[in-house]
Amino acid sequence: MSQEFVPDENEFARPNSEPAAVSEQDVLLVTVVGSPQGVRETILTLYRLGFAKVGDWSPLQRAANPKQVMSVLIRRKVRSTDSKPPGR
Repeated sequence: MSQEFVPDENEFARPNSEPAAVSEQDVLLVTVVGSPQGVRETILTLYRLGFAKVGDWSPLQRAANPKQVMSVLIRRKVRSTDSKPPGR
């Protein structure tokens, strides 16, 4: 496997290093792709688990495969500049 796509400095490989202060927010995108029924069931399951409200997901959109749809959840978390992750 070619190593040209592997970054020289990987934040996950350096657990004691400070994260780069690029933004004051961490943005997480969660995408569910599959059949319309499968995507709806997954969103409902994640709601039942307390992960996200059903209304927080985007409406179903066409995916690359014509038989599939997708929905996206965007989570933004304001990053505290002086806090460290638990256990560090």
